[in-house]
Amino acid sequence: MKKVAIAGAAGRMGRRIAVMVNEHRGLQLAGGLEAPGNPCLGQDLGVLAGIGPLGVAIGDQAAEVLDRAEVIIDFTFHEATMKLARLVAERGKAMVIGTTGLTPDNLAELKELSRHFPCVQSPNMAVGVNVLFKTAAKVAAVLGDGYDIEIVEAHHRMKKDAPSGTALKLGEVVAAAVHRKLDQVGVFARQGMIGARTDQEIGIQTVRAGDIVGEHTIYFAGAGERIEITHRAHSRDNFAKGAALAAAWVAGQKNGLYTMFDVLGLQDF
Repeated sequence: MKKVAIAGAAGRMGRRIAVMVNEHRGLQLAGGLEAPGNPCLGQDLGVLAGIGPLGVAIGDQAAEVLDRAEVIIDFTFHEATMKLARLVAERGKAMVIGTTGLTPDNLAELKELSRHFPCVQSPNMAVGVNVLFKTAAKVAAVLGDGYDIEIVEAHHRMKKDAPSGTALKLGEVVAAAVHRKLDQVGVFARQGMIGARTDQEIGIQTVRAGDIVGEHTIYFAGAGERIEITHRAHSRDNFAKGAALAAAWVAGQKNGLYTMFDVLGLQDF
């Protein structure tokens, strides 16, 4: 049994991850981490997640929580994630990162840090979304420059970053498939007299409303036809289950930075 700790354990995602880790036959909940001052500090993680008493109290001392675990799952905020990753590198533990909003500098530092520990980092841990990434890239490669590419993402009103990490990753993989770079052709807002759309741009637009868990649609629009591919998440369990799979996989791997493609065996798909 691989011992798992959860950062952001008291949050909605942290609680669902706790449930999925508890249900995984190869994993054992060993710790929960929250920010100092969180009202859930000291509470039993199992009780908080609706599992029942597990004897695992939520704490605010990252080093102590890490010492009880082999791998930590983090779905928090980019600054907190990077601080924790530095500590994980010092401790030589394993880590699963589902935090979105990581900057290019964050990702560059994470790649360097992962020389000292195994880490799975992905903006979306859901199996279906990772299949979407691969499928969209293949469709883009076949259609080439003859079709306009647009991405629309929708999430709940409390989501802090925009566009979503999943939408950005989707934009990156389809841009690469048609030999473009998203940071050069991405268009993230349109307003006023903007003129005709260029052939090379890839649009990514954002919706924030209500309690939408997560929806991503990619449009390939050509003359007289279009292809739409949509993934809709109906609950957070898809992300939480993927995180548990990643935790079971990454513990014991060689040091380095991995993605869910590695976990799911999709690299050659």
